[in-house]
Amino acid sequence: MDDYTDILTHPRHSLQHHIPMKEESRAAQFSAFAALTGYDEEISETARLTDSRDALAEDDLAELDAAFRHLLEAAPEHPRVTLVYFLPDARKNGGCYTAYTGCFRHFDAAARILKFTDGKEIPMQAVSRILL
Repeated sequence: MDDYTDILTHPRHSLQHHIPMKEESRAAQFSAFAALTGYDEEISETARLTDSRDALAEDDLAELDAAFRHLLEAAPEHPRVTLVYFLPDARKNGGCYTAYTGCFRHFDAAARILKFTDGKEIPMQAVSRILL
């Protein structure tokens, strides 16, 4: 009697007025509980590194000013130029330095924005280097 042979042959008990649950639904009750939904994304966002914006030295500012003046003089020819500028991060403090190459269209002095023929707009205060 230790091996339960006496109850193995009994029919399974079921309620008369109750519809049994499907196996798929029954299994869903015991699926993994995701109490921390989005936690992995938060951890990876916190671990993502950003750079801080470096202040330009006097020599770098003078070089940037000269390159900018040269760019404005050459604007009617739409010269191809490469800019290195600081792109602020949308989610946290800091950002990253990005290089962009395009054909310069004009400088909007009121908004202080460099505009390019492909529609790209870069704020002048973000630019750290101009390569003609």
